[in-house]
This record gives sequence, C-alpha cells and structure tokens, in this order.
Amino acid sequence: MKNITVFCGSSFGSDNIFQEQAFLLGQTLAKKHIQLVYGGADTGLMGAVADGALSENGKVTGVLPHFLQSKEIAHKNLTELVIVETMHERKTKMNDLCDGVIVLPGGYGTLEEFFEMITWAQLGLHKKPIGILNIDGFYDDLIKLVQTMVDKGFLKQVNRDMLLISGNIEELLEKMRNYEAPTVGKWISKDEV
Repeated sequence: MKNITVFCGSSFGSDNIFQEQAFLLGQTLAKKHIQLVYGGADTGLMGAVADGALSENGKVTGVLPHFLQSKEIAHKNLTELVIVETMHERKTKMNDLCDGVIVLPGGYGTLEEFFEMITWAQLGLHKKPIGILNIDGFYDDLIKLVQTMVDKGFLKQVNRDMLLISGNIEELLEKMRNYEAPTVGKWISKDEV
C-alpha cells in the first residue's frame, strides 16, 4: 500500500484519545512511506491526521469540495490540495488516489463515506482493504449492528469479513497488508455507477 485514504471527523470529539490516535496514525503512515489522502481540512481529526503525517515529512494529499472551503478550512501545508465540485466527486477522487481506506471516529459524513466505500467493495468495484481504527471502542455498536445484518439475513458473512477492525494502528495496517478481497462477481461495472 502506497496511499491510504483516511475518513474521519472534522471535530475532535469528546476525548483527547481521538486526536492523539489520529495524529499517531498520520505519523505512522509517514514513517512507513505511505502517502495520506484525506478530506483536506485543518480542523478536528482531519487536521490531526494530516499534522501527524506532516510532522514526519510525509506526503499528504487533501481533497476538498470548494463549497466546504469556508467551513472545513483548507490545510495550508499539504503536499497537494485538490479542489472538487461535489461530495461525490470528493469520494471518487479519494478512492482513485488510494490503495486502502481507514476510518476513524466521525459523524454522519464519515459514516456516509465509509459505507459508500464498503458498498463499492461489496459490489466488486474495487478490491481495496477497508479498515476501522476502533479507537476506545468508538465503533463497537456499529460493529454489532453489522453482525446483526448478517444474523438477520441482510448481509452475507463474506461481505462482513471484508471489514477489517482493530483498536491498534500497527495491527490494523498488518490486516490491511494481508487482505485478499473475496471473489465476488461484479453486479455492475464502474462505468454504470
């Protein structure tokens, strides 16, 4: 993996551990010569993960819709800042630029980005590893809900197993390095999306 997209909140959350782990993730990616691709802002966990990578001279590409520039203030020290028109274009660009995805704590936007990426994987539109860094059990309830989807017949176990989870950065990166996408037939082509 040469490039990892990180989806996360534009807020810091209620506990310092979220900011600390976001910064550490950025540092870890840079030390491993993995370029960070993220939402382009300097606020919240988004800013923390970028600052962590930049503190270790890592390469950081931000992708920011122009209409968010006034709310999610663009980070000024990035290797590259790509300005796009729409949120969908942002996700598409972030997907195009990465070899894998890590999800940190966040709100609706983070979940929307995560679910679109895992849905694309389920449909066979990409074979990239998708990991949740489950900081301080933040995603425990979501993980339970995903298992309920399996138990109640709305999600196949093979698709549940596509989701890589750890509370430890190194362990999550190792799971991502060893990931092999299931042989899922493409229901639709990327051009049809």
